[in-house]
Amino acid sequence: MSATIDGMILDPELEAAVSFFPPADLSDPVTARERLAELAAAIPVPATAHLRIEDRTVPGDVDVPIRIYRPREARGAMIWLHGGGFVMGDLDTEHPWATMLAENSGATVISVGFRLAPEHPFPAAHDDVYAVLAWTAEHAAELGIDPARIAIGGHSAGAGLATAVALRARDQQGPPIRFQLLNQPVLDDRQQAWSARNFTDTPFVTRAKVAQMWQHYLGSTPATPYAAPARATDLSGLPPAYIATAEFCPNRDEDIDYALHLLRAGVPVELHQWPGTFHGSQAILSAEVSQRQSAELAAVLRRALADASTGSQKHSAAQ
Repeated sequence: MSATIDGMILDPELEAAVSFFPPADLSDPVTARERLAELAAAIPVPATAHLRIEDRTVPGDVDVPIRIYRPREARGAMIWLHGGGFVMGDLDTEHPWATMLAENSGATVISVGFRLAPEHPFPAAHDDVYAVLAWTAEHAAELGIDPARIAIGGHSAGAGLATAVALRARDQQGPPIRFQLLNQPVLDDRQQAWSARNFTDTPFVTRAKVAQMWQHYLGSTPATPYAAPARATDLSGLPPAYIATAEFCPNRDEDIDYALHLLRAGVPVELHQWPGTFHGSQAILSAEVSQRQSAELAAVLRRALADASTGSQKHSAAQ
């Protein structure tokens, strides 16, 4: 039986855990980072016996920390970007998710510790991620991966960064990206979609928090498609994508709209809207719906990197 909070019919297992999430506030970035770290520390880390894990740095405008998770016999790679509203998160907070993704997908996962706003506003994080993409392609042989099987993705703001970097790689004829794995991506600073106007006080993410996030990330810089990909007008030639949305998430509709625009541009898309969920609720690993969400991300990535015939690979349209 579903539970209702302020008119939202939440999955009952998720509703019971709402109180464990930190307050939806980014007015003090340092405190917000500490609270997210506490939440991440409470998430059990899967066994890593089948993974080789290594911390390295990638040269760019600054040295970018990365953590590489190598399963046995992995040939493809995922550049994976943490959530946290461009303000919070690091390699440690993303460790449970990166571990699960590598363990269950069979792909090498390269988790990126990009610079955070407001200390480092756009385009710092974007440039860091692009540098890691270029480095991964250049060092594919050393990493033991097929350069034709490099995907990019992430959670929330990380998924938004992945989307933007895919646009840049297309525009600048950069390293080829095989696939985009986008979980609840942050794409639009304008907050005009129906969900952004109606889900103003949802758990963990509110309209005020989204406004704070974009202010920290953009600073005084006007938004461009490389900052807010929903502003892009030409989506042709982009890599196939999987996009997952949460029902009670302010950015739900901007994600669905982006998926539809990709489809109209001829880009294969798989879209999954998860009923009864809210932004970030996947952190409640004990919930059955969260387990299905995490398993699906890994399964989708495994399929996307399964063979080298990128051109002939077919992905289903919206579910």
